[in-house]
This record gives sequence, structure tokens and C-alpha cells, in this order.
Amino acid sequence: MTNPNPSANPLLKNPELPHFSEIKPEHVQPAVQQLIETNEKNIEALLADLGSDPTRVTWDNLITASDDWDDLLGKAWSPVSHMNSVVNSDELRDAYNACLPLLSEYSTKLGQNQDLFAAYKALSESSQYAELDEAQKQVIQYALRDFHLSGVDLPEDKKQRYSELKKELSELTSKFSENVLDATNAWSKLITDEQALSGVPESALGLMKQQAEQREQQGYLLTLDIPVYLPVMTYCDNQALRQEMYTAFATRASDQGPEVGDFDNTPLMYKILNCRKELAKLLGFNNYAERSIATKMAESTDQVVEFLYDLAEKSKPVAQRDLDELKAFAQQEFGVDELNPWDVGYYGEKLKHARYDISQEQLRPYFPFPKVVSGMFELVSRLYGVEVVEIETFDRWHEQVYFYEIRKAGEAIARFYLDPYARPKKRGGAWMDECRVRRIDGQGALQLPVAYLVCNFTPPVGDAPALLTHDEVTTLFHEFGHGLHHMLTRISYSAVSGINGVAWDAVELPSQFMENFCWEKEVLDFISGHYETGETLPDELLNKMLAAKNFQSGMMMVRQLEFSLFDFILHRDFDESTDVLEVLQQVRDKVAVIIPPEWHRFPNSFSHIFAGGYAAGYYSYKWAEVLSADAYSRFEEEGLFNPEVGQSFLSSILEKGGSQAPMDLFVNFRGRKPTVDALLRHSGITA
Repeated sequence: MTNPNPSANPLLKNPELPHFSEIKPEHVQPAVQQLIETNEKNIEALLADLGSDPTRVTWDNLITASDDWDDLLGKAWSPVSHMNSVVNSDELRDAYNACLPLLSEYSTKLGQNQDLFAAYKALSESSQYAELDEAQKQVIQYALRDFHLSGVDLPEDKKQRYSELKKELSELTSKFSENVLDATNAWSKLITDEQALSGVPESALGLMKQQAEQREQQGYLLTLDIPVYLPVMTYCDNQALRQEMYTAFATRASDQGPEVGDFDNTPLMYKILNCRKELAKLLGFNNYAERSIATKMAESTDQVVEFLYDLAEKSKPVAQRDLDELKAFAQQEFGVDELNPWDVGYYGEKLKHARYDISQEQLRPYFPFPKVVSGMFELVSRLYGVEVVEIETFDRWHEQVYFYEIRKAGEAIARFYLDPYARPKKRGGAWMDECRVRRIDGQGALQLPVAYLVCNFTPPVGDAPALLTHDEVTTLFHEFGHGLHHMLTRISYSAVSGINGVAWDAVELPSQFMENFCWEKEVLDFISGHYETGETLPDELLNKMLAAKNFQSGMMMVRQLEFSLFDFILHRDFDESTDVLEVLQQVRDKVAVIIPPEWHRFPNSFSHIFAGGYAAGYYSYKWAEVLSADAYSRFEEEGLFNPEVGQSFLSSILEKGGSQAPMDLFVNFRGRKPTVDALLRHSGITA
């Protein structure tokens, strides 16, 4: 077997952690090409060595060996893909895009390799299969399933077409994502008269001023980044400015709005949907939604749609009541006869303040970033008996990145990077991704899991630390929940280690589960501390926050259901005559209470489904929320810091990765199947 020689290329050195500062765009394609070629030669040699004798196939010579080679490629590609999202540049983008067809072709070739498939099949039918542990058997079963889903059974011409479609999809989805980033960056507005921003909190004004100074301008620079956009939409008294920003944001990467440029994603959406439809048909599915749920918990497309419409039926009356109250309030208190979409957040905040005397801005001073982070680590220490320690010296891609080690009984078990703040050239949103996966290699050495946690919070302004809203605190907890799923795994086979192999509609369980703790007084006592006085969140504010917790939760619920149904129905019913905006409108007619203007182009920036892993799977957020709310209710019943319950969640869910069916794991923890009751109660939909 051959191994690529370490050279001057940092991506070929196989370090324990990536050398971000050394990685240059010119390193990317040569490294990826070399690793793919080496892997292909190794697999060829392995299969030649096995010959046609199925009895010679073992776990070690087939799975451990090929896993070793794939891990080298994964460790080279991971920092490249990550940096493309967080420190994007034209040169890096070109290098990244040049590799997408290579990686797509390589993965398809592997998935369609008849001899490799035969080797896996031989292993699954051999006498040694019975001696393998449950996780190893799951690895083999998933691999056999994925061979079929890669078209291993197809005739040559259809295999070729499958390969072309996969390659095209990787390029189209990457371009979609780039267009959203570029369209977001293309719009900005300099405000020189502070009066035009009346109502906007000091924290946001400070950030706008800081952004202007960074571009050597005087005044306040508005951008479409969330830490600027949301405060304007929520607090700015200037309706014309709210409307202008709403229009720019709602028409990003489309044929509408101020920044049409070359960023219109409309043709890409149709190409992506066509490719997915054809791909699904090739594999024998009726549509892409069927293909999507082949690897998920849901048993049929009907089950998903019924689940979503059932939630909508329970939630829409509550959402309508929310909206009616808001309209009445805006009319009575402010004389507003027509509530426009760019007014909803603004008057919603006014109503919330009038009713509960609380706002996100009032809470911000109590959530300085360092205090929230140390409190979050204290929580997981109490729940799972682990310690999180900051590591000061490490190689990073940006000076605002932190690095931590998770230890159990003094021994390192995982590490993670945290990149918390919004900045130009960084993709919006928040996410967790894997840098290294926990596995035991061919030499018997354990590789520790390493995660990237990325958010887009308001950065520190002036001398004060970054101050988070409570919404941002829950976002951080959400992503850390994903991180814990990846890092606390005890499974040592990469295909089912951490989040790998976990059904996509169950993967949000640990993340949404973590959000619940952000509302508990016992937890708020150690995650909050006023940045000037250190005082924890006062009971008076906590009670107001809890009273306001489910404010407009009906409206929020139907909005998520609108996204989920649009995504799923679009992928289920798409054909040549489909009009994407019409599908969205039909869904809105059934479940939405707020109908945006006809020029609104939400789908054009819906990266989750057109550029992420959520195609015909956005429903997963709601599906997993049922699981997470029900799982959390056991903590409510038996004690938040009951060591037995924390240990049970750790051993039943977090440590198991994808090694067992998610429903089995849930039942192991909860003692029964999930019910929707806890979600409806937590959301204030039912008492």
C-alpha cells in the first residue's frame, strides 16, 4: 500500500490538528488530487490482494484499512472546506471549487465499485460477522445501504449519469452558497445622521460605527449581517429604513431588489431540483423526498407531511391570535392601520415590552460572552462529569478564535474550536462541523474527535466584552449540543462515531435539548453575570423573561412549519411545470398567518435546502424537537442535575453516535416512544 509523502504541503502532513496559518490556496488541489490517487491505488491493491476469495475479507483488512485512507483525505479537506466558510477569499474559493468535481467523482466511484461492494457483502455473510459488536454491524449495514443509494446496481450508462449528476450538484450547491454570501456582502448603507437610527440600541450603534471605521468611513455602516440587520428591524423608529433593509435582505440572490448583480439563484434552484429529481428516479424512487427519507427515521413521505400539517392545525389558531393581538396593539397604540412585514418585528418588540416590560437589549449586559461560555462549561461538567479547559497556544484561522480541550478524569477526550463573531467574508448563520472524527486507526491508536463551532454574534465593541442577547445564548447552547454529540461519543468506528450515521431527523435532538437549560433559574445563575457588576440575572428580569418565553410562539411555529412543508412538498412534487414561488404560496395559504409581498424571494437564500444537508429534510428540526422536548421532560421530572439522568442521557444518546437506530436509543433513555405533548407545552401551544 502507498502513502503520500509528507512534503512542503501542509495538507499532506497529517498533523494532529490542522496548520491553518500555513494553508494556502495553491496547496489545495495538488493535495486533494494526490490523496485521491493514492487512495484509489490502495483500494485497487486491496481488492487485487483479496482476489475472488470472500473468506479472506476481514474487518481490519477491509474497513479499518480503507477508513485509514479516507481519514487522510478527510483531514486534508476539512480545514479547506471550513476556511472557505469562515475566511472566504477569491483564491481559496477557486481552489475549493476546483476540488468539488474531483471529490464527487471519487466518492461516486467508490460507491459504485462492484468489487468493493462484493467485499462488504462477503463480510456481512461471513462467520465472523456474528462476532462483531453492534456498532461494527451497523457500519457494514449502512455501507451496503449506501452502495445501493450510490447506484452500485445500475447498468453502466446509468452509473455514468449518476456520477455526472452528483458532480453537477456539488458545483451548483456551492455556487448557490457563494451567491448568498456575495449578495449579502454587496449591500451596505452609510448613515451619517444618527437621528435616522433613533430607537436602535447603543450596542448595535457601536457595532455600526466600528464597521464604518474599519472601512475608513465616518458614521454608521449598515450591512445585511444579522447583528446589524436584526436590531434595525426590531428597534429602528425609521420605517422607511426598515423597509429598505427588509427589501434588500428578502431579495438577496434573486431577480428583485437593489443588488441584483450576478447573484441571482433562480436558475440554480431549478437546476438543483431537476438534478435531484433525476437522481432519485435513477435509483428507483418516485421523487427526491423519497430518496431523502431512505436514510432517516421517518417511514414515508406521507408520514412527514401528516406530522407537519398536524402541528400546523394545532398551532395556526394560536398564531392567528398572536397576529390579531399585534395588529390591534399597533392600531390602538400607534395608529397603524396596515401592518407591513417590516413592521412586525418592530411592533412585536413594542408589544412584548408593553406586556412584559422586557427586551433582548435589557438582558444583553447580563450575558457577557466569557461568562456565558464558562457557565455553559460548568453545566456540562455537572451533567456529564467532564471538564472543559481553554488552550491558549494553537494555530488559528482568525485572531478571534478560541480553542478548548474536554477532559474526563483528567484525560483529554476531545477538542474544539469556537469562532463566535460575525465579520465580512464569513458565511452567515451558526453551525457545528467535524475537524477530526473519533476512531481507532490501523495501528490501534485512538484519534480524538475535534469540532468546529461557528456563530455570528455581535463582536466586542470598544473595551467591553461581547454581550449576547438571550437568543444568542440559546444559539450557542444549540451548537454546543451538536458539538457534544460529536465529541462525547465512545464509538471508535468513524462511519457511526459522533454525528456520523445518525438519521438526519434525529441529529437535532442533542442540540435542541441543550437550549432548554437556558431558561432554568438554576442554570442562569451561573451562565449570567452583569459585565460591570458581576450580578447574576435578577429574579425580576428572569420572571419577565419566563413570562415572555412563549410570546408569539404560535407565529414562530407556523413559520418553521412553512419552511419545512415548502421544502418537503417541493422535493416531493417537483416536475418540469413546477413554479417554486407558487409551491411556497400554496403552503403559505394553508399554514402561514403573515404573507410577505409578492416580490419577496425567500427561496433564493434558503441555503439549508439548496446548499446544505437539509434538502427534503428541513422538517428534521420539528421532528427532533419532539424528541428533545420529550427527553428534556425527564430532567424536569427527575431533577435537572440528577446525576443518574445526566449519565443516562450521556450513555443512551451522546455516547452512542449512529451505532443504533435513534428510536431504540430514545426508548432506552425515556423508557417509551416520544409524544408531541412536551413540545406543545414547551412552545405554549397547549397549557
